[in-house]
Formats: sequence, C-alpha cells, structure tokens
Amino acid sequence: MTSSTVTSSQSPRPPRPNLAFRRLRGQRSPAEFAAAVRRAAHAIGERVSCDARYIGRVEAGEIRCPNYAYERVFLHMFPGRTLTDLGFAPRSAVRGRASRAVPEAREGRDPYHSTESPDPCHPYHPYDPHDPYHPHEDHENHEESDVLRRAFMTRGGATVAAASLGPLGPAFDASAADRPARRAGASDAGAVEEAVRRIRLLDDRHGADGLYRRAAAPLRAAYALLDAGATRQTTADRLHSGAGELAISVGWLAHDSGRFDDARSHYAEALATARMTGDPALEAHAFCNTAFLARDAGRPREAVRAAQAAQRVGRGLGSARLMSLLSLREAGGWAGLADRAGCERALARARALYERGASDADPEWMSFYGEAELAGLEAQCWSTLGDWPRAARHARRAAQLQDPHFTRNIALYTAELADDLARGGLPDEAAVAGMRVLDLLGQVQSSRIQTMLAGTARVLLPHRRAAGVSVFLERHASAPRAV
Repeated sequence: MTSSTVTSSQSPRPPRPNLAFRRLRGQRSPAEFAAAVRRAAHAIGERVSCDARYIGRVEAGEIRCPNYAYERVFLHMFPGRTLTDLGFAPRSAVRGRASRAVPEAREGRDPYHSTESPDPCHPYHPYDPHDPYHPHEDHENHEESDVLRRAFMTRGGATVAAASLGPLGPAFDASAADRPARRAGASDAGAVEEAVRRIRLLDDRHGADGLYRRAAAPLRAAYALLDAGATRQTTADRLHSGAGELAISVGWLAHDSGRFDDARSHYAEALATARMTGDPALEAHAFCNTAFLARDAGRPREAVRAAQAAQRVGRGLGSARLMSLLSLREAGGWAGLADRAGCERALARARALYERGASDADPEWMSFYGEAELAGLEAQCWSTLGDWPRAARHARRAAQLQDPHFTRNIALYTAELADDLARGGLPDEAAVAGMRVLDLLGQVQSSRIQTMLAGTARVLLPHRRAAGVSVFLERHASAPRAV
C-alpha cells in the first residue's frame, strides 16, 4: 500500500475497547447515539457526519482520540468531563500530531469554519484530507491510496467541487492512464465508504440537484477499483459492498432530481453487485429503492413486487426497523393501485415493526428513518388514496418531528403538507406551508420538492384573490428553478 508523506499515527498495538464511551451510550443503539451526536453538533454550530459505524469504531478503540470538531461536540454532550473521562487517550499521547500542525491552527483559526461565504454555485465545503480539524478525519490512519491523492491533484476548481463529495473526488476519468496500477487495499475500501457517507450527508442538507453530476466520478472510481482487484478477500468484500451502496446513493440523487431512467440503471447495478457477491443487506437496500422509484414512476405493481422481494431478503438480517421501512414501500405500491385495504395492512405492519425499536442490526444507511420519516411516508400513502385530511395530519407531524439536520426532509414534508391542505380545501393554510418551503429552497435543491410545490401552486390558482395565496403564487413564480 502506498502511504502518504504524512506520518501514520496508527498504533501497532491492538486497539483497546473504549468501555467508558460504551457506558455513556447506554441503552441507545449506535445509530440512535450517532443521531444524538449530530443533534448536539448542530446545537453548537459544528458539522459532523457521525453514524453508527463511527460510534462502533470509537467503542472498539480504533479511534484513540477524536478530532477537534468531535471533541467539542462530545464535551458539549457531557459537560464537566474530559477526553480521558470519555475513554480517549490524551491528544499529546497520540503519535504524529506535532508534525501535522497547519498554519491556520498556529494562527488560532479553524480552517473548516471559515467566515467567508461559499461559492453560491457550490454550497458544499471542500473536503481536505490533510485538515486535522475536518470532522470526517479520524486521525487514526493517515495512509492514502493513489486514488485519494489523484482526487486532489488534478483540474483545480473542478476538483474542489467534486472533492466536496468525499475522498474519491474525480479520481478516475475515461483515460486508461488514470486507472489504478495496483490492487486495491483497505484504504481504498475506506475511501469508497466515506464517499457514500459524504453524499448522504450533503443530500440530507441540500438535496440532489447539483449534486448528481458530481457524484458520478466517485462511482466510476469505485468500480475501477473493483476491476483492479483487491489485496485481500475482506477488502474485496468491502469494495463490492461499498460500490453497491455508492451506486444506490448516486441512484437516489438521480431519482430525487427526476432522472428516473438513470436511477433505475444505478439501482439495477447495485442489485447485480449484491447478487454476484451474495450480499443480502445490499440486495434488500437495492430492492427498497427500486420499490420507491417504481412508485414515483407510476409503476405501483412493480413497487409492490420489489418491496415484497426486499422483505424476503431482509427477514434474515434481524432489523425490525428495516422491515418496517420495507413495509412502507409496499404500502406505497398498494396506494398507487388504489387498494386501500392492502395499503392499510402494510401500514399497520410497518408501525408494529417500528415499535419494536432500534437495534445494532439496523443498516447504517437507515439513519434517516425515524418517527418523522414514518409519518411522512404514511402521509404520502393517504395522499395517493385521496384522503387529504389524514394525509395533512401525518405530513404536519412529520415536519414537526424531523431532526433539523435533515433540511431536505423538512422541506419535503412541508411541501407534502402544503399540497394536502390545498387539495383538502384549505388554501390559506396551504399558502402558509408553501411559503415555508420557499424559505427552505435557498438551502435545498430538489426537483421532487419543486415539482410538488408547482402542483400545489396549480391547485391554488382558483384562490389567487386571497391575500396569502396571492403572495405565495407571486413568490413561487419568481423563484429560480433547478437546472
């Protein structure tokens, strides 16, 4: 494996489990605790993409000392405690740190939290793999693959834009010269996994439009790594799983930005990868998204079949929350078929499975699935069935329950609420909800949400003489559209 010029701080000793940190998690699952970390970060203005895997690495002792962003969040969550109290090693005891000081740190500035306004065309902060303050950097392994280095050494501005997606960046172009000259190692697999997390984080905050085209480069890089082969079978397994998850993430960006044919292709690619490697978790995820896409594309029977296939594969994974979400996907298909009884049965099953609670078996990608998403998907079912009051009730609850971290989902649920209110004969309330969505569109770029809002505006046109409706329609007409 090719190492960087940065001295590795990884300890040669086996990691010692962080039992103190594990005790602080208590009865919460790693995913639930990760969500609490993200909420705490939001409360103090930090930005971390904490997930269940990160919590697992901390508890396993793989992360001996967190970076500065995580340190601030953890000390905010547990006031009065030090890093040592939380089970971490003192920062001074972790090797290799002194050599990694950067000018910004010496001048007392945090290079990640700049006071300068970002480029309005690229609202995502660049990812710098050498930045010791960056919330995605764990400081426990500073080795880089050739893939990561190329991602930050080519094509200036375009590289910065793509680099915001994660460590792969535009690592591979069409030319054969950019292909890996060696077999992939563990750091390559880690780069693919981090790219998946970064895409999900950016989508949560900003939506898919403007992100989809940039996400194609990491996906090409991931499959190029698969073609190169891996040094170990465990690495090959991680690469296949990571590439499949990346295909699903890119497929979702296509899906949410209205590129249904592209999304279908990416989901099929992920499904093929899962089938080739015998990965039931990846297969269930691919079928889950295929069902969602089929519903949105007007193929409700396919949505039901895909959701049922996902449930057959997912039963052995031990996650009630996964089975709950898959039941909701099935409910959406039944609603599209105007089968109210089938929809109600699937919704009841989804709620019962959700009430069983979270577990360590819940997939990492399901961090978005909580009470808010449950209510939001149920609202969509009732809306499809034409039960506007019930749909509005669930949509309102979804918007109220949603973690502020998920800006895109807040906009989505509020757009659903506006549409349900408008179709239910409450134009003034619909206009108020619509205005809230317009306020969020400065942060969120999603064709799905814009399409929903355009439909609401059409429904409200007969009521345009009402003052509130008129203001909404005028502002909606002048709002920029996604390209």
